[in-house]
Amino acid sequence: MSNSQNPYAPLNGIVEQVIVETPTIKTLMVRPDTQIPFRAGQFMQLTVPGVGEAPFTPSSSPNRVELLDFTILDTGTVTHKLHNLNKGDRVGLRGPFGKGYPVDKLKGKEVLVVGGGVGLAPLRSLLYVLFDEIAQFKRVSIKYGARSPQDLVYKNSFEKWSSIDNVDFTVTVDGAGPEWKGNTGVVTTILDNIDIKISDSIAVVCGPEIMLKFVTLKLIDIGYKAEQIYLSMNRRMSCGTGKCGRCNIGPYYLCKDGPDMNYALIKDYPNVFGM
Repeated sequence: MSNSQNPYAPLNGIVEQVIVETPTIKTLMVRPDTQIPFRAGQFMQLTVPGVGEAPFTPSSSPNRVELLDFTILDTGTVTHKLHNLNKGDRVGLRGPFGKGYPVDKLKGKEVLVVGGGVGLAPLRSLLYVLFDEIAQFKRVSIKYGARSPQDLVYKNSFEKWSSIDNVDFTVTVDGAGPEWKGNTGVVTTILDNIDIKISDSIAVVCGPEIMLKFVTLKLIDIGYKAEQIYLSMNRRMSCGTGKCGRCNIGPYYLCKDGPDMNYALIKDYPNVFGM
């Protein structure tokens, strides 16, 4: 577990492997010096000594804690430094923080998982849990979109995921050349006419804030109630303990009450989508 004496003191980890997912996204496989149990959807602060830290939800299975995967988009100072790490380099780990996904509430339901871009990373941890206990769920339907085929993460896993009983997997890209044989269009376009009993379903969504907004509106439009929608909202989280006040939505702090929030709790606050 994290340092109970000082929650701001990171534990040590070593980079075991670096996987290039896309031109701007890499997955770091990190072996912590001390195993860190976590629940799917909880996040950790990944620290680069002398540079800073940033929050990431492990994209690996909670059932495998000897190695932690962090899938990182190169988008700022800390993430750029993380992208330049190599096997054998050391990083710091704080956490886990937050409550994680409500897996027990998903049991016996049709689970709709909607991811956008690198937003599939936090969802992958949940997917591993669902796959390990697939008999507990009526169905798992995965809808994933990215800007282009080159921006899709975990491409080598798609066929395996699609072959699991009671799992269906649909991919779309915003735009592509003639070599692309799959769906074209933003991810909301593959939510039309979905083969799901919506009244017996729960949706879990993760992606950029603009995507979260329009997917949520689409889900409401096709019949989901706010109580049936969970949004993974990893934004502006710093301390991880609700002290800095950067990640609040109304009275809720994403680092403590989330980062996976039921839409019914937050839908009436003006900053729900950070806009």
